[in-house]
Amino acid sequence: MIERKFIKEKMNDLKIQTYLASVFKNSSYSHTIIQKTPLGEKLIVYSAKPGLIVGKGGVTLKGVISNLKKDYGLQSPQIEVQEVAVADLDPNIVAERVADELIRLGKTRFKFVGHNATQRVMNAGAMGVEVKISGQIPSKRAKAWRFLEGYLPKTGEPSDKQVKEGFRVAQQKLGSIGVTVRILPPNTILPDTVIIIPTVKEAVKTPLPAVEPVKAEKKEEKIEEKAEQKIEKKEKNEPEFSEISKELEAEIEQDILKQFNIKKEAKKEEVKEEHKEAKKEEEKTAKKKKEEVK
Repeated sequence: MIERKFIKEKMNDLKIQTYLASVFKNSSYSHTIIQKTPLGEKLIVYSAKPGLIVGKGGVTLKGVISNLKKDYGLQSPQIEVQEVAVADLDPNIVAERVADELIRLGKTRFKFVGHNATQRVMNAGAMGVEVKISGQIPSKRAKAWRFLEGYLPKTGEPSDKQVKEGFRVAQQKLGSIGVTVRILPPNTILPDTVIIIPTVKEAVKTPLPAVEPVKAEKKEEKIEEKAEQKIEKKEKNEPEFSEISKELEAEIEQDILKQFNIKKEAKKEEVKEEHKEAKKEEEKTAKKKKEEVK
């Protein structure tokens, strides 16, 4: 049956992708695209650090190609390595970084790790991001913590096709911790976005009326009138409309900057409080261990 053949091919592709993810675990590996050509199979590997994937003299790639031929039945696989342009906008790379930070810093500082990851992604230009950390955090009972920022659709076609998703696992002694990252890339056109197209009206060609030549006396009178109007405005100290609009724009910009600075200070205070709570928990655990030793 043709259906069974397609299912076997897709299962083999999935096994190859899991194998490559395990081999390139600590090298900022993103994903792999498998293309089938008349000459053989072409594998395009995306990573933020292509030098780690290639290795010295291409040793790692040679080993991977030999294993693909033996274990997965590929006849002549060709591997092409490409660099990810912005690593902070790739969900798999972000999830791998979060998992590494949880292993290095410990699960007590998971809030700092989650907020730090969301800020980096938003600074890279994303429209929205969600970091989900699930496992025995911070206690023995399993929980799921979400860190959201920006706009991120949850249902419908945008969440299925336009939102990118990545998953990694942080292995610890007490148990594994799952990290799921969902990112809405910048400049994505959503169904509810409104695009205003400017229309150019055709100029109506009307014949201009015949104008008599202006005499020199009339010109001198107009210049004198304009000069007198300017002098009167300066005496009255009446600002023009353009000056008033500029002053209003400057005041609005100052208000916006003040609000932005207030939000920044509030976020900094939240991060400081989280640091303090984490330090207190570490001190409590250290005291308990000392008492147990005594």
